[in-house]
Amino acid sequence: MARPQLPLNALRAFEASARHLSFTRAGLELCVSQAAVSQQIRTLEARLGVTLFRRLPRGLALTDEGAALVPVLMDAFERIGATLDRFADGRYHEVLTVGVVGTFATGWLLPRLPAFTAANPAVDLRILTNNNRVDLAGEGLDFAIRFGDGSWHGVEAVPLLDAPLTPLCAPALAQRLSAPADLAREVLLRSYRIEEWQRWFALAGVPCPAIRGPVFDSSPTLAAAAAMGAGMALLPARLFGHDLVTDRLVRPFAIEVPAGRYWLTRLHSRPETAAMQSFRHWIAAAVRMDD
Repeated sequence: MARPQLPLNALRAFEASARHLSFTRAGLELCVSQAAVSQQIRTLEARLGVTLFRRLPRGLALTDEGAALVPVLMDAFERIGATLDRFADGRYHEVLTVGVVGTFATGWLLPRLPAFTAANPAVDLRILTNNNRVDLAGEGLDFAIRFGDGSWHGVEAVPLLDAPLTPLCAPALAQRLSAPADLAREVLLRSYRIEEWQRWFALAGVPCPAIRGPVFDSSPTLAAAAAMGAGMALLPARLFGHDLVTDRLVRPFAIEVPAGRYWLTRLHSRPETAAMQSFRHWIAAAVRMDD
């Protein structure tokens, strides 16, 4: 079926007049006269067979029909404008929205993002951080980088990197340690996965002491507390390389406990766009370079 010819100039005149409730101010915005705007509105009203404005002694008021049309046009013009804005530098810029666990974002992804943006200037990347609680569909995400075992319903999961845990602490605390058993005298900071310390002590061959340290809901916060001397944290060392290089944190023991891995996930129902394909290939290559 052929689309009807849309009176775009009249629709623009109506939308501007509805925002300003003035033909004069709408004309100034559109760089036309007040009379031209008024004529466009009359043409649109005649075409629709309704009255869109009540002409008042001072200004305008929308009729019910006009009020019903305004939000539709505002949304349409905003979407058109947003799409046209993507044609910068003579190319179409595709938005790519990626949800990322905070630890992976700060410890691995952010230092490498300049390489991705330099190689993909037409991708408008949006990064949303989370604590591993994510709703791909509800949050409108193209990808989510998550920590776990990769078994999420309705989700395609591609493994990125393992993240075994090891004790990290402030340098002053490390000076008091000579063997894993010495940790029984220290405050053991906890994540919401309480069994991690128990598993680490089992690998170290040392009885697990009572663990009464504060509980944190994110690894970056846990690391910050450890760096300030609040206690010993069990963290993925490869995601806190900068803190280790700068001696903000130190690693007193080499023992690591497997804890899972990070995955690049997307909904099975989500078609892969060109920007998604570029990001998937880039991150896979970047991870291989780290191994």
